[in-house]
Amino acid sequence: MKPAWIPFASRAVPRYTSYPTAADFSAATGELEARRWAADVARGEPISVYLHVPFCETLCWYCGCATSVPNGYRRVRDYAGRLKAEIALWAAALGSHGGIGHLHFGGGSPNALQPGDFAALVETLRREFGIRPDAEIAVELDPRTMHDGQVEAFAAAGVTRASLGVQTLAPDVQTAVNRIQPPEMVARLVNDLRSAGVKAINMDLMYGLPYQTVGDVVTAARFAAEMGAARVSVFGYAHVPWFAKHQKAIDADALPGLEARFEQAEAATEVLRAAGYELIGLDHFARADDPLTFAARERRLRRNFQGYTDDPHETLIGIGATSISQFRGGFVQNLKDRKSWGEAIVDGCLPVERGIALTDEDRLRARAIEQLMCQLSVDAWAVCREMGAAEGSLDGALERARALVPAGLCEVDGSLVTVPPAARPFLRTVAQCFDGRTPAVEDTARHAKAV
Repeated sequence: MKPAWIPFASRAVPRYTSYPTAADFSAATGELEARRWAADVARGEPISVYLHVPFCETLCWYCGCATSVPNGYRRVRDYAGRLKAEIALWAAALGSHGGIGHLHFGGGSPNALQPGDFAALVETLRREFGIRPDAEIAVELDPRTMHDGQVEAFAAAGVTRASLGVQTLAPDVQTAVNRIQPPEMVARLVNDLRSAGVKAINMDLMYGLPYQTVGDVVTAARFAAEMGAARVSVFGYAHVPWFAKHQKAIDADALPGLEARFEQAEAATEVLRAAGYELIGLDHFARADDPLTFAARERRLRRNFQGYTDDPHETLIGIGATSISQFRGGFVQNLKDRKSWGEAIVDGCLPVERGIALTDEDRLRARAIEQLMCQLSVDAWAVCREMGAAEGSLDGALERARALVPAGLCEVDGSLVTVPPAARPFLRTVAQCFDGRTPAVEDTARHAKAV
């Protein structure tokens, strides 16, 4: 890492899976706005759906997701019943849309659901929303907790893509984060999924974990490539024990330093690029024949709450506790407390807790940030023209970007801001120049470090 980059590496910045970020949501926006925005979805317009399953059989200590251990299946079964009721509420609220074009099950671990309950949820979505024949149906899986009949249930429900949490294969690192998962276990699941007809397999890897070395990251990246993963994401561990309480079980003294984290991220990139993967945006990789690669080449790449995507739909309905919905008018987030979430559904209410209505300035900045995050470059004046704003509306962002030029984090040529390949890990830092809401020096309790 260049010495000039070190001060920026430890600065906390948003991940920019949305703009405004969830940190800007408030209770001033709620169910009333959600119903109005849902009703405004255009006739025949395809939509996306995200369904959140907040349960894992065991907790990984690095995890910052909204999840818990159910200690038996009753809580999971009851939650699945509430999900079906919430689906019906959203179906009644939505305009005459064109059905689901992209469906994503996330968590937690969606394989916490028994096969029958998973199938029933997909059938409920099919009945209430409609699922388009060409829809992508994706599910996140924990290889450690797969049960009999689940692979077959996923295939029968039409799942087209599975994302496996691999993270690391180093035994000492797995022990340190409470995720024991031999490579043979992952390989067996990959083979089972492909045999059942689920051909597209994604893998998630991590760097910056306790006791993790560059060699550990290289081993995991090579494994993903050898298994023929269609997409690989490489995320840096964010140590925020004040937010994710179970992270207190991780020995902070065993965490790699900033330069070591940078070297690990670079090592993963070198392995995957050498194996023929295209580098997508900040931290995703895809095979040459994957739709994500085509989207990046054709400048159709998007960024949403699941990361980089080729999903073109403007409406995203989030179902389940903590889930976020996105509309042209703004964002809304469901209640985080599962008891309150369930009670709202029983009362016939959309279980919305907070959100934000978008202003024209928000849309302008969101467009610039997404272009930069997806393409590593953005022409600020061109975005202004595209969005119908005065040409100088983003000049303040350009001035902030120019301040990063001496450190080599970006280049500014007139209104064009470009992040050099070597500075890609600082892409979020440059994107923050276009953020009109988040201070340039941010509280670490809200966001992860840049590298």
